[in-house]
Amino acid sequence: MSTPNSALRAVRMGLLMSQDDFARAIREAGTRAGQPNDANKRLVQRWEAGTTAAPRPVYARALEAVTGLPIESLGFAPVPMARVSDDGHGGHDLVDSPTGVPVANGTPTPQTAPRGNYSGVWLSRYEFVSSGRDNEVFVGLHHVVLLQHGNRLTGRSLPNASVNPDSPLTLDLQIEGNVVTGTWTEQTATEGYYRGARYFGAIQMIVEPTGRRMAGKWAGFGKDHDVNTGPWELRFLDADTGKATLDRYNRPPDA
Repeated sequence: MSTPNSALRAVRMGLLMSQDDFARAIREAGTRAGQPNDANKRLVQRWEAGTTAAPRPVYARALEAVTGLPIESLGFAPVPMARVSDDGHGGHDLVDSPTGVPVANGTPTPQTAPRGNYSGVWLSRYEFVSSGRDNEVFVGLHHVVLLQHGNRLTGRSLPNASVNPDSPLTLDLQIEGNVVTGTWTEQTATEGYYRGARYFGAIQMIVEPTGRRMAGKWAGFGKDHDVNTGPWELRFLDADTGKATLDRYNRPPDA
């Protein structure tokens, strides 16, 4: 039995696109790139149902163009292992890892059943220190759509729902009891302070007994290639992921 591709579905919903809209956008992206394709609603349904494990290259390139994400982040291929390499200057670099977090020995750990279903709209809030701005503390806020399938939780910020415009956030998480562990990626705004830089790293949070709040820490590489960390929390807002609800939250959160 196929496993639904909840990552792709979360991204599509985060873009506020129907399956027809998504297929049309993929066709248009192919045409712009000089590589026409025949994407349609039925193909999108097969992708999201998991019956197509990997799209053909022409579709993969169009998917990346439409979503702004690498194909590995769209649920189609396993994340490559991270490798630590000597940089020749007394330090080490992390290479060949789009997410920054390897799977231990390449083998998934045993899974335990999640305590609840966390699908819905959540408020994401994290703090970070900007070394280039006198170590001032800044807050990142996004309205995020989370979708759960088994122990996996995938998320995507709504297109107009961040305090800093044009800075989409994606989450790929795993639930173990009341512990949530995974990775995050944020593409900063082209016109913003970080000039379109893509940041990524790890995240681990504890789910409160009510299931309405997750709180913990993030870790990731900074502008100067040092490892930074800070607090991160998700607060539950609405279990509904229908278009009317997503439209209502498709705005910057209140600071």
